Amino acid sequence: MTVGFSPAKVPGVAYLLVVELLVFSALDASFASGPNVLNIGLQSATLVLLALPMTLVIMSEGLDLSMGAVVGLAGVVLATVLVRGGGLAAACAAALVVGAVFGLANGLLVVGVGIPPFIATLGTLGIAQGLAVAATGGRSVVGIGETLPTLYASRWLGLPFSVVVAAAAYLVFHVVLYHTRFGTYVFAIGGHRESLTLAGVRTNRYHVGIYALAGMMAGVGGLLLTGRMNAGHPIASMGMEFEAIAAVVVGGTSFERGNGWLPGTLLGVLTIGVLRNGLNVLNVPSSLQSASIGLLVIAALLVDSIRGRG
Repeated sequence: MTVGFSPAKVPGVAYLLVVELLVFSALDASFASGPNVLNIGLQSATLVLLALPMTLVIMSEGLDLSMGAVVGLAGVVLATVLVRGGGLAAACAAALVVGAVFGLANGLLVVGVGIPPFIATLGTLGIAQGLAVAATGGRSVVGIGETLPTLYASRWLGLPFSVVVAAAAYLVFHVVLYHTRFGTYVFAIGGHRESLTLAGVRTNRYHVGIYALAGMMAGVGGLLLTGRMNAGHPIASMGMEFEAIAAVVVGGTSFERGNGWLPGTLLGVLTIGVLRNGLNVLNVPSSLQSASIGLLVIAALLVDSIRGRG
């Protein structure tokens, strides 16, 4: 499947991104500096890892509210393995297993049992968050050594490690969604599920696979977040699932009929990243920053609505 381009397909959030860049650059000269632009990329990398699979989940007419909590639990598990002397490879494998288990559980609950995605993933959100807090007493897991922080601080081809990971993840998802059979099935699960099943495809298996993939990406997100914080914190990723959903929705992906656009998701992530960074530069309280993301979603959808009527 190929990606067609037309001005009409560009979501309203793209115009809001341009407005953000102009306004924040005018309000503070340091916003457009090289170090700050790089900082936006660092801050947005983990969200990219969550928003990409969230796009596939929403395209399949689903939802995953557990992602942020799973990132926190995966980070706690990863940090705990490192503190106890395990190698980085073993710690990463443990984080991926945690993510995959929760993703698989989400898929089986939604697809196999038939529980609505909102309810199923809300339940697994509570389980993941509860396990992370119970295992740590709500405190950060520190003393993880230098291996992960050194990797996180490294540069690959002149770019920070986390940015490279996010860019590689986007390229992989782009190829998978638009140029593989699995990607074709993702579109069909949301838009033409019955036809796909009648064609002899094991639709449920692929549908569960979408959730499992989302869980594994949350495990990778736990790696980046732990490396950035130099510790595993059980609640540091709370609310990230909201930002991931917001990025997907404002990027033009619909909750029905399998309509989705991965480049739009990336635009959504960048817009949220620029908004948060710009508000940080202007010393806006974090509570108001969260509210601003909600306003961003409404504004972007209003722009799309107005353009659609025009």
